[in-house]
This record gives sequence, C-alpha cells and structure tokens, in this order.
Amino acid sequence: MIRWLLFPALFAAVPASAQVASSNKDGPLILAFGDSLTAGYGLGRGLGFAPQLQDALRRNGIKARVHDAGVSGDTTAGGRARLSWTLQRMGGKPDLAIVELGANDMLRGVDPKVTEANLDAILAELNKQGIPVLVAGMLAAPNLGPDYRRRYEAIFPTLARKYDADLYPFFLQGVVGNRTLLLGDGVHPNFEGIKRMVTGILPTVQRALAKAKP
Repeated sequence: MIRWLLFPALFAAVPASAQVASSNKDGPLILAFGDSLTAGYGLGRGLGFAPQLQDALRRNGIKARVHDAGVSGDTTAGGRARLSWTLQRMGGKPDLAIVELGANDMLRGVDPKVTEANLDAILAELNKQGIPVLVAGMLAAPNLGPDYRRRYEAIFPTLARKYDADLYPFFLQGVVGNRTLLLGDGVHPNFEGIKRMVTGILPTVQRALAKAKP
C-alpha cells in the first residue's frame, strides 16, 4: 500500500503520435509492472490502471492488451524477485513494459542506493530480453528531507537515460493532493483518479509504442 503525506504534482504529459508496430499479431502487448497504484488498490475488477489504459489505447486506435502485474505493497526488491516469473506467465513477449515501482521503498525509508540497484536489475533484465521500457517515476514525500528527496528522485531519470527508456516523471501527476480523486484513505486513487493518471501517461505510452521495434 502507498501511504505518505500529500504533495503537489509537478509534471505534465507531452502529446505523442500513435503509430504503432507490434510483433504480437493481436496488437501490442504491454506489461504494467508495479505496486498498488498499478494494481488498482481498492477498486473493482476492470477499474484499475491496466484496464483503463487498455481502454484508452483502444479508443485511440491502438488494439493493445495491457497485462496487469501490479502487486499491492510491492517494493523494488519484490519486483526484482518476481520479474522472471511474471514474464514467463505472460504467454508472449511484451512490446512494452511500464515499470512503476519504488514508492513503497521511499515510504519505508529504504536507502535510494538499494532502490536504484533493484530497479537497475529490473531494467537490465528487460533490456537483455529486448523489451522496451517506460519508467514511471515517483516523487519523495517532503518530510523525508531534501537530501533523501534529491537522491531518490534522481533514480528514475538516471536509469531511463542509462537504458534509453522513455520516462514519465511522476505517475501520480494531477492526482496527489486532490481528495476528489482519492479513495477514503486519502491516498490511493479512485476510479476518476486512475482515469486522470491514464490521461496523463497516455501520450508517453503512445510514443513508447511507436518507437518499439516490430
């Protein structure tokens, strides 16, 4: 679960083209690999990030399948441990992997060096298998102090550059701090909050798919 002090969003999405080539004859296969934010914590079936992203892509002419591999409470260490198993169970090589992990590390005060090492290993394995990546970044809670925040927030752009991955700087852009977009816990996005997140990241997903090799 994701629990931290609310703080304002800082980043906006950039429009992108939707021209897509895919090695999957039924359309692009996308792996959504993350924690409770990806899993749709507290929401009914079909209301979380993966199904909403799939619907949004199809409305925009991309017959994509988005595989929900979100696990509530997961850390980067947990994601690293289950990546191979997750890929084996997909039944096909993803055309794109959206990696959204690290928030629970931050909430537990994990050393950013450890978080970076785990995410590095995840991206290295995806790169080894020829799977393009979109890194979904996160911001640190302000109460953790400027040094932690600086080191933590540098992880996502640094690794995106290292692996030539696309980057969406803040997965909760436009949602954090807006209680009308959150569940009763005041932390996790509700259906409308997920919808806002999908709207924000959609152009970056489109751009990443357009770059993916057939």
